[in-house]
Amino acid sequence: MLTYVVRRLLVALPTLWGVATGVFIMARLLPGDPARVIAGVLATPEQVAHIRHQLGLDQPLYVQYLDFIGRLLHFDLGVSAHFGSPVAAEIASRIPYTVALAVTAVAIAVILGVLAGVGAAIRRNTPLDLIISALSVFGISMPVYWLGLMLIVLFSIQVHWLPAAGADSPTSIILPAFTLAVFSVGLIARITRGSMLEVLSQDYIRTARAKGAPFRRVVLKHALRNALLPIITAIGLQFGSLLGGAVLTESVFSWPGVGRLLLDSIFFRDYPMVQGLVLLFAVTYIVINLLTDLLYAYVDPRIRYD
Repeated sequence: MLTYVVRRLLVALPTLWGVATGVFIMARLLPGDPARVIAGVLATPEQVAHIRHQLGLDQPLYVQYLDFIGRLLHFDLGVSAHFGSPVAAEIASRIPYTVALAVTAVAIAVILGVLAGVGAAIRRNTPLDLIISALSVFGISMPVYWLGLMLIVLFSIQVHWLPAAGADSPTSIILPAFTLAVFSVGLIARITRGSMLEVLSQDYIRTARAKGAPFRRVVLKHALRNALLPIITAIGLQFGSLLGGAVLTESVFSWPGVGRLLLDSIFFRDYPMVQGLVLLFAVTYIVINLLTDLLYAYVDPRIRYD
């Protein structure tokens, strides 16, 4: 197992290098002059040139790239052009908010999605199955920003039950977490239903039923456990996506996480911050995928990483 983990981490290094190179190039393809954005429209050309020199933007592109890669090798993400503080410190201050939001949304999605998928599978072709399938498609198709705005209008403006934005109280997380969870609930429910239907048609399930095993035990112990691998894959991908930063949701609800930080950094042409955040997202996906693969071996002992 340790050899497998080390091998996966070594394979991830070229991926991270490719991501770093890609985000370096794409950040500089953004329209506008970062020095002018930072200095303001009233700044003189001399002031703009001074800021450009401070940011190193007056250097040739290959010099900027070599400097960027050299700092990455020393785990230095640089200094934010907008905030004036180290990129790593600014990201670290936002990560707890995104982690809390992602964990809450995934918990909601797993509970509701698995329950809905199992219910639809054991009641196949019944009104319950049709309702759950329709709601799943509705959740997957729902635009996140529209759903977030509608929830704000209903629960914050109309009935005044929940805060509309910010992270000032424990209840502030409810609306953004539910907004994030809706898509994942629909996806997990559909995958759970399909996986359960495939397992429920197997001979060993019919044998267990024929031997008089309680239906609940057959569903939970025999069927659901053997249907978990596709479900775990979906949960892992969704958790990695949410942990990487839900840009639209955090922007709609003014949630101070890394997703909103990325959007603000793009707006202010903050190259170091954009580069650091994209690298963080890449590392997050790599780690989550690795943990998901390791979880496969725990759920199904037949899977071995020798």
